Amino acid sequence: MSDQIITGLDIGSSTIRVAVCKASAGEDGSARLHVIGAVASPSGGMHKGAVSSMEDAVSAVSKALEKAERMTGIALNTAWVAIAGQSIVIQESRGVVGVSRPQAEIEEDDVERAMEAARTVATPSNYDILHVIPKSFTVDGQRGVKDPIGMNGIRLEVDAVIIEALSSHIKNLTKSVYRTGLDIDDLVYAPLGMAEAVLTQRQRDLGVCVVNIGSATTSMAVFEEGDLLHTAVLPIGGDHVTNDIAIGLRTSIEVAEKVKLAYGKAVPDIVDRKHQFALRDFGAETDEVVKCRFLAEIIEARMEEIFEAIDGELRKVDRSGMLPVGVLFTGGAMKLEGSIDVAKRVLRLPCAVGTPIGITSVIDEAHDPAFATAIGLAAWGHGIRELHGYKFNFGNFFKFKSVDKVAEQMRKWMKSLIP
Repeated sequence: MSDQIITGLDIGSSTIRVAVCKASAGEDGSARLHVIGAVASPSGGMHKGAVSSMEDAVSAVSKALEKAERMTGIALNTAWVAIAGQSIVIQESRGVVGVSRPQAEIEEDDVERAMEAARTVATPSNYDILHVIPKSFTVDGQRGVKDPIGMNGIRLEVDAVIIEALSSHIKNLTKSVYRTGLDIDDLVYAPLGMAEAVLTQRQRDLGVCVVNIGSATTSMAVFEEGDLLHTAVLPIGGDHVTNDIAIGLRTSIEVAEKVKLAYGKAVPDIVDRKHQFALRDFGAETDEVVKCRFLAEIIEARMEEIFEAIDGELRKVDRSGMLPVGVLFTGGAMKLEGSIDVAKRVLRLPCAVGTPIGITSVIDEAHDPAFATAIGLAAWGHGIRELHGYKFNFGNFFKFKSVDKVAEQMRKWMKSLIP
């Protein structure tokens, strides 16, 4: 039973989400994921994706895991953990190797040697590599090869994307998880895990951007021809909307959050001009009455800023207004009515809310866009397990050795503290 359980752990700045999934076989014999538990718990000790207080982070993660174990009745031992934040660095690299066999047939170890060659890119001393993702291969000058295994050639090249993170960021995150007693299967860059949950292969091939608007940061990834084209983490999120409301209404953050959830809309034109509410109804000490249209104007301004920042990242890769599939959004901020309309207007692209696909569940939260990353982490882990231990697969993304080394060091260190 434990071998079939796959857990995704998404540690956000305001909320920790845990998705507990079970691998099962579909009617056609294909492997599927059944979500048996999905819980959200308040976060602590995190700031913009990084650990800011170890004790608070450990306590918050422990509470989230306990809640998930009570819901599922299963003791959780390992999890796939999301990592994000502004310390993430993306760069491209190329690896070149020779095929020395007499038949010149390319095998798996040739591909792995090419990937290792790409991995030797100059990395800052305080950074570790999270992922090495192949974009395409070249065999004896023939470009655009997706899977070279079985082909003949004497020179194999790979163009890869290297995703790196601060060593301290990785160590602090893994330490906060290990101190709860949970082992880490691997760290996964959050936008890639999110993409596993909401994107189809056809969408990746045509051209799509997937965006998660979190509380403190907005993370995004752009795909085209099946490859990761661009990714970024922006220092702006849903909490900035709440802060703007608190300033605009001259009230507390707590009251502003309640007002946002109750009356928040991102488009003023859909709000009745006469509709209003009293701040005292939400715990404020004043008797001030606020028009709902004024609230919507505050929200619209900040949401436009977020979408303009996303468009700025698309401009960097010449894809502004030029992605056939458009943009799929996840995250709680997109639950605000009218957010998609604002996104379409600013980005000039088809926009929709992305929900986890290819899963089964009787739990409503499993279809919540806010749980896309946690479920995507489980889907990623399921894909790795299906590879029977291989370190790469040309249809998905994969892990490499540096994070494994860090994780093993942290695991040994934590176990040394146990009497």
